[in-house]
Amino acid sequence: MLQKLPVGIQTFEEIIGKDYLYIDKTEAIHRLIASGKYYFLSRPRRFGKSLTLSTLNAIFSGKRDLFKGLWIENQWDWGKTHPVIHLQLSKLDYQGVGLEVALQQGLHAVANHYQLTLHNTTAKSLFAELLESIAKQYGTAVLLIDEYDKPLIDYLDDIPQVKANQQVMKSFYSVIKDSDPYLEFLLITGVSKFNKVSIFSDLNNLYDLTLDHKAATLVGYTQTELEHYFAPYFPAAEQRLKLSREELLATLRRWYNGYSWDTENFVYNPYSILSFFSANAFRNFWFESGTPTFLPKLMRRDGVYQVNEMEVDELALGNYDIERLQLAPVLFQTGYLTLKSRDEYGLYHLDYPNREVQASMSMYLLAEWAHEEPANTTPLVVKLHKSFLNNDLPTVIDIIKSIFKKIPSQIFIKEAEAYYHSLIYLVFFYLGQYTEAEVNDNTGRIDCVVKTPTHIYIIEFKLNKSAKAALKQIKDKDYAGAYQTDPRPKVLLGINFSSKIKTVDDWITETA
Repeated sequence: MLQKLPVGIQTFEEIIGKDYLYIDKTEAIHRLIASGKYYFLSRPRRFGKSLTLSTLNAIFSGKRDLFKGLWIENQWDWGKTHPVIHLQLSKLDYQGVGLEVALQQGLHAVANHYQLTLHNTTAKSLFAELLESIAKQYGTAVLLIDEYDKPLIDYLDDIPQVKANQQVMKSFYSVIKDSDPYLEFLLITGVSKFNKVSIFSDLNNLYDLTLDHKAATLVGYTQTELEHYFAPYFPAAEQRLKLSREELLATLRRWYNGYSWDTENFVYNPYSILSFFSANAFRNFWFESGTPTFLPKLMRRDGVYQVNEMEVDELALGNYDIERLQLAPVLFQTGYLTLKSRDEYGLYHLDYPNREVQASMSMYLLAEWAHEEPANTTPLVVKLHKSFLNNDLPTVIDIIKSIFKKIPSQIFIKEAEAYYHSLIYLVFFYLGQYTEAEVNDNTGRIDCVVKTPTHIYIIEFKLNKSAKAALKQIKDKDYAGAYQTDPRPKVLLGINFSSKIKTVDDWITETA
């Protein structure tokens, strides 16, 4: 009988105790413990951070029975235990009582667990008292802080509250610096890596694992782990989806793999993989579990729509300033872009990790630019795809017109050139999820090529000129020549947009 899949379960003890599938990460965790003391780790949501902390809790608490058959079972001194302070900020009632009081409540709860009474009155002083008291009575403590940034990212639209919470957190975490004699191990995790001045300015001994090779596969599933641990689940998926083993693995890789923090190791999104084998269906599981509505708005604000070719240095990746949010670090730290390569100058090339993220983000970006509901964009693009398949160009034009129709006139008139370029790019970039479509945003190159099993469409767009001018450019520059060895008919399509009527006013086509 197959083990149950722990979709959404983040507690190690529950996973083992109730016989859920556990992907053994204890060797990597052991290496982490053995090589240092003070750590920080940033990873996207639902990527296994909480489970890692829960596993550390069980290890330091000496719960050997939970680790039977796992790598660490015979590699750890189970006779030596440490008290564990495990603070999960997402479970504190900071939205109800405020962060200061919520931290106080959390610290008193830990003290009660260890049968201690705290006498101080502020979160900072209570924290210092708790660390010292536990160490004196039970030995050096293990401090695990999960989702440290939750009280910040929950208030992205309320900067004054963010600033207030930053001050509380800065004061709170400053206690750690002088608590070295009381600490055995520390790991702080979160989604975002706020600059150290704002939160961890006093913690100069905190080692950042985010881009470190040691933590590259600490969370997420490697290809080897996928094929080993999920092999018993493959047959049901293959049967339901009518795929061979090779086809299933290739499709899983395309949909859910691709995340990297060192440009060498690439891992699968664990939430999406667990959800896939629960449903035996390819869907946007991770993206739909926490839609980033603020990101498309931020990108629209900055006029950025082509994010899959960003190049940044390492400093920029960690520049998460809540008052001046920059796209590259936000998209990277939240998991919507990942590291693909690093050049000889130290610049990282960012790209979408996989189809799940690319398709979902394309949908939301198109909706933001087209002033449309996200749920309505996919049917439009699918209809566009079918129209190309049927060589139904009048319907293709009608769909493009419909996509432009909801843009407020004042915006289109003010930003006609930029809007025309961005929206066309987004439409055909999203179309690329369903058929072979290439769209360029550089002058001097073919605007767009769409390939179907029966035709190759070479498309040129113009603004406030004419469809004939667009068609003439295709022919004068011999864009079709690049595909002359392909036996499929080449359909040349010139389209002109009018800023006056805010949509297509003319189009012309001929076969090369």
